[in-house]
Amino acid sequence: MRFRHFGYGTRVLRRGAAQLTTQAIIPVKQFAHAKQRLSEAVPAGSRKALAEAMLLDVLSHLNRSRRIDSVLVVTADVKVARTVRWLGIEVVAQDTDEGHSEAATAGVRVALERGIDRVALLPGDCPMLDPAQIDRHLGSIPRSALIVPDRHGTGTNGLILSPPDALEPAFGPDSCARHVSRARAAGVSFAVERIEGLGLDVDTPEDLAELRDELILRPERAPRTAQLIWELGPETEPSAPAAA
Repeated sequence: MRFRHFGYGTRVLRRGAAQLTTQAIIPVKQFAHAKQRLSEAVPAGSRKALAEAMLLDVLSHLNRSRRIDSVLVVTADVKVARTVRWLGIEVVAQDTDEGHSEAATAGVRVALERGIDRVALLPGDCPMLDPAQIDRHLGSIPRSALIVPDRHGTGTNGLILSPPDALEPAFGPDSCARHVSRARAAGVSFAVERIEGLGLDVDTPEDLAELRDELILRPERAPRTAQLIWELGPETEPSAPAAA
């Protein structure tokens, strides 16, 4: 069976015993506090709209995955929770923003309670995410941990864990090395692999300019985000460095 609501939804699939059940977990910061590092390039209201557009594109992509069985959003933002539930996606509501790692851990606890075999901890600000790429990695030989670095090779834009508590999430600056260290300390098998569509998250004006350039060529990859960036216009350009 497969249930959908307005193009999104939670899926219930019949699987063979040898296949892993996989849940995507998306921690989402309150939109009012989203993308503060973009403040010099993008007004507050537009930052909220951008965060929402990117999240909706990510959720749309995940809905087309053939190997992700369900999606769980963890957030303290009432508006995010209302929007996500309207789309038919389950929410874990937090009282306050406790940080990306803490939100991811809250989602992992839910997955463990439900007997989920594997979780994919993914960001809500990688709108170029390609479900086919995710499916290829989920369909490979199972590992305890797959660590997906950002485009700089220092942060972590994806963490796939089987079992869901194979290691403790530790997102943030330099988290790729930190996750490698935690995997080694835990004695679990792991791999560090780039996934193109997960490389580009949007934290800085330079990231946003890079995303805009990508979407000029392929707006269909993230249609909501592309439309919002076009509406913002040249204000998404990073500021030129001051002359010496």
